[in-house]
Amino acid sequence: MAIDPAKMPKLGFGAMRLPSSGGKIDIEAVKRMVDLYMSSGLNYFDTSIVYHGGKSETALKEALVERYPRESFTLADKLPAWEMHCREDVERLFYKELENLGTDYLDYLLLHSIEEGGNYNNYIKYDCFEFGKRMVREGKAKHFGFSFHGSPELLEKIVDEHPEAEFVQIQLNYADWDNPVVQSGRLYEILHKRNIPMIIMEPVKGGSLANMPEDQAQILLNEEPDRSLASWALRYAASLPGVMTVLSGMSDEEQMKDNLATFTDFKPLTDHEKEIIKVLVAKMHDVPTIGCTSCRYCTDGCPAHISIPDIIRCINTTIMYPDDKFRVNCYYGDIIHLEGNGKASDCYKCGKCENVCPQHLPIRELMDRAAERFDSIVR
Repeated sequence: MAIDPAKMPKLGFGAMRLPSSGGKIDIEAVKRMVDLYMSSGLNYFDTSIVYHGGKSETALKEALVERYPRESFTLADKLPAWEMHCREDVERLFYKELENLGTDYLDYLLLHSIEEGGNYNNYIKYDCFEFGKRMVREGKAKHFGFSFHGSPELLEKIVDEHPEAEFVQIQLNYADWDNPVVQSGRLYEILHKRNIPMIIMEPVKGGSLANMPEDQAQILLNEEPDRSLASWALRYAASLPGVMTVLSGMSDEEQMKDNLATFTDFKPLTDHEKEIIKVLVAKMHDVPTIGCTSCRYCTDGCPAHISIPDIIRCINTTIMYPDDKFRVNCYYGDIIHLEGNGKASDCYKCGKCENVCPQHLPIRELMDRAAERFDSIVR
């Protein structure tokens, strides 16, 4: 059965940034968030075997699958190329995901984070597109698609060669529409032209569009003082034709409530509001910060246990608030001392982080930059 975008919930529950305490997922908080989401008539849950160090799936099993009838919700899960070392790994990973979730099928099966290089090569090498087709034929997955972080040229090649991909998940937000690396606008146009349904990830750009500098935030607050900054970003993505679901990686109940308010009686952006966002984006381009979305793909395989996104956040803070040295120094020290992480100067320069970074950031160079700026404060 083909996907009907009109029947998809506009807000999807992304399980990449679940509420955590002491390094463990707060299951009771997740249960409350699931209940809020489900009670609003929404039902799309997105996860991956690599989220939360492999614990995201089991958290959804406990908070969702074991508490609600299976037909009342939909599950999306992803096969990661970087965990595939032979053809047998594809099937092993898939059935491990089903086991972790406590279900015997997925509603949406995705190949995870396709981009040029190793990820795409592995998916081709191990016939993953054919595997996805087979899982749909066998009823183990209802729909098959992929998430994408590569170039527009690669996206065109894949969707034209693999019509079995029913939908594509892309990173899209108003800050990245013309970003020369992410190229959200071009990716969107490729899919929209072909009438391929889209799922949107990073609509709030890792939270940065909900926590922007005051002079930028004021542009939106002057227009709608009672509306959250995040709501503008979510409405931007959800207003685009062809978008069937916008994922939000909500980390607490307040974020959930705010997002539900945005999508209850949803209203697309007006032409006037689109002009307001254009003014904001122009303002943003005056401050060249590092485009990290805190997806944390880089941290799982880091041999030095460096909390790379948090260190990049320190760098960005010094860019946006050059006089606030005390706050940044304290935060950097907390990253190292309280979490037991490596310092920026502990980087082995192995490049594993750069190989999986969806934003294609020069992380090794950034760690050198951070080491020079921050490591002298760590004792």
